Amino acid sequence: MEKFQTLTSTYVPLPIENVDTDQIIPARFLKATDKEGFGDNLFADWRYNKDGRPKADFVLNNPAYSGQILVAGKNFGSGSSREHAAWAIAGYGFRAVVSSFFADIFRNNALNNGVLPVIVSSEFLSETFNSVNVDPEATLTIDLEKQTITNNATGKSESFDINPYKKECLLKGLDDIDYLLSKRDQTERYEANLKI
Repeated sequence: MEKFQTLTSTYVPLPIENVDTDQIIPARFLKATDKEGFGDNLFADWRYNKDGRPKADFVLNNPAYSGQILVAGKNFGSGSSREHAAWAIAGYGFRAVVSSFFADIFRNNALNNGVLPVIVSSEFLSETFNSVNVDPEATLTIDLEKQTITNNATGKSESFDINPYKKECLLKGLDDIDYLLSKRDQTERYEANLKI
C-alpha cells in the first residue's frame, strides 16, 4: 500500500446521507476477484445512464470537482459488508473519505485497503460542503500523524480517532501481511527462546 502521512487535496462533495455499499458498487460488479477496474464502476447507477453515457448532473462527472478526498453525508458505507466498496473508492483514486458517521464494516474495509475514513462533527461536515460550494478549488489537509483534518478555506481543524495499529500500517504503507512480515525477526527470536 502507498504510505499515508499528510494529504492536502481538493475534494469531491457527495452530500447524500445513508449511502450504502450497493450504491457505492452495485452487486452486478462483484463477480471479479481482483481489485482491477472497480474504480470505473464507483457509483455506477448514479454515474451512468443505462446506455453507459455519463449523467451530467452527478458530481463525479462534473469537471469542477476533483481530488483525492471524497466528502460524504452521514452514515456512509452502510448495508452489506462487501469489500468491493472500498476497492471501488480506492480504485477511483480517493485516499480518504470524510463523513460524520461510517458503518463499522466499511470503515475497517477502507482501512485495510489504504483508504482513510475520517469522522468529523456534523458542523465541520456542513462547513466543508459550504466551502466547496463557494469554491470548487477549496482544499482539505489531513494529517494522519497528528490525527487532524483542516478546512483550508476557513482554517478550522478537528481531531479524529483511528485505531493505533491501523494508523501505524497506513503511515508505513503496510497491509496486515506486510505488517506481520515486518515483525518476522521478533517472531523468530521469540520462537527460538521457547522451551519445548
